Amino acid sequence: MFGMFKKKEDKIEVGSPVRGQAVPIREVSDPTFGDEILGKGVAVKPTDGRVYAPVDGEVSLLFDTLHAVSITGTGGAEILVHIGLDTVALKGEHFTAHVKTGDTVKKGDLLITADLEKIREAGYDTITPVVICNTDEFAAVEGVTGSDVGPGDTVLILTKK
Repeated sequence: MFGMFKKKEDKIEVGSPVRGQAVPIREVSDPTFGDEILGKGVAVKPTDGRVYAPVDGEVSLLFDTLHAVSITGTGGAEILVHIGLDTVALKGEHFTAHVKTGDTVKKGDLLITADLEKIREAGYDTITPVVICNTDEFAAVEGVTGSDVGPGDTVLILTKK
């Protein structure tokens, strides 16, 4: 009964966009991600090249080179999913888009497929940062790392201010 007087903490769970191992963002060798210049987040070392929507929302930007996608979640989180490091240089090679900018997506919808083997053969790291670009709009951004994850498994918990 007295629980109804407690302030409800609003939390947003962000799912893994790929199957793999969730690791702290600081393990990403690119300082743009590892030093959290774009925002707080996590990274996933992918074992599969299918990239799924981590939340319900709208595709705010599908990069022309298909190596990254930005989604604005229904809870207000601006999420960047970046497949690999420096993969923009591939100019879309080894990536196939299944959505376009402006599409409404549900958590778990297929966004992009990436041929991880060919990307690695081309000399690129396939680690996939998942960054909350509007980190400052949340009271906390907590990573859930240190385990194998499947698409949709929680890798970030955002606490609303």
